[in-house]
Amino acid sequence: MKIRVQSIHFNADKKLLDFIQRKVDKLDQFFDQIISGEVYLKLENVDDEANKISEIKLIVPGGTLFAKEQCKT
Repeated sequence: MKIRVQSIHFNADKKLLDFIQRKVDKLDQFFDQIISGEVYLKLENVDDEANKISEIKLIVPGGTLFAKEQCKT
């Protein structure tokens, strides 16, 4: 599966990118028709503890799946 990762307001290191790829590859176990995906990693408002946001958008036949999570780490 083709995955594009964008990190916003910081530079993602290779270790983080490899971790993301391993986790996304596991999605094929549940749905093998995923065409492509985009992962967005954002660092917002440094004053707030829960300032890390991750989003994933998966392109599948007939639609798009999207998930978003915000937390401290």
